[in-house]
Amino acid sequence: MDLWIPVTIAAAFFQNLRNMLQKSLKGRLSTWGATATRFVYAAPLALILFAALTADRGGAPAAPGLFFLAGAAGGIAQILATGILISMFAKTNYAVATAFTKTEPLQTALFGAVLLGEGISKGALAGILVSIFGVVLVSVPAGQENGRLRIDANVWRGILSGGLFGLSAVAYRAASLSLPSGHVLLRAAATLAFVTCFQAILISAWLALREPGEMRRVLAAWRVAAGVGVSGMLGSLAWFTAFTLENAAHVRSLGQVEVIFTLIASILFFREQVTWREGIGVLLVAAGVVVLVLLRHPAAG
Repeated sequence: MDLWIPVTIAAAFFQNLRNMLQKSLKGRLSTWGATATRFVYAAPLALILFAALTADRGGAPAAPGLFFLAGAAGGIAQILATGILISMFAKTNYAVATAFTKTEPLQTALFGAVLLGEGISKGALAGILVSIFGVVLVSVPAGQENGRLRIDANVWRGILSGGLFGLSAVAYRAASLSLPSGHVLLRAAATLAFVTCFQAILISAWLALREPGEMRRVLAAWRVAAGVGVSGMLGSLAWFTAFTLENAAHVRSLGQVEVIFTLIASILFFREQVTWREGIGVLLVAAGVVVLVLLRHPAAG
């Protein structure tokens, strides 16, 4: 099994765990305060990891200008995507809010083709589309199975959030690949350290300017927020490692397994109802992932 596959599954698991913890902060913190926990608490951990790896491997890799430009662009896109996702938690249930963002792999493929010149095989595209159809089934609002589906504002917010996550994925891959040397884990850790610190500084400045006192509440919520930081850092490290190893569209498509973790969390932790249709949707997501993994190799680029 290629290394990027278990690494991506681990990334999806930690991302779901982080989303669960951030959902529990909604109401205690503002949308942007809850978003900030992901970066503020993860940044010191990312720096410690990077320092340990550079000490062990004889120094940090030289970073070109593209590394900082792509990393900053990805960081901004991810902050916006996370804020939109958290704002949706107050408007719909946890599983549906997360599922709306899952057009991300197709958007990632488009960004990858335009920005990095990376193509995907017909088999991989088929897997992506099957998964997205499964996500659509999961996303149909309860009670509308026998009626006309109403495309409300949450759908468009979810698509926008997914697009921004897709853009950040391609930007992070570009940043990591721009480093001229270094072990894959070191390159991923370097990207993670820069991006997370940049995001922590940016969102802290935003809160200080627009929501005075919110950062104090973020620090006061450390018992849950620290868990957000740890799970977020581990998830990001896994994502960045996978992006360094494999086409970002393939990585994000396999990451659709997060929907399975999401529905489990929705049932066990949030006591939310899951319908038969959502179960079929999850099976389609899993089928699409299998198709992607088996048929991705003819990809161009």
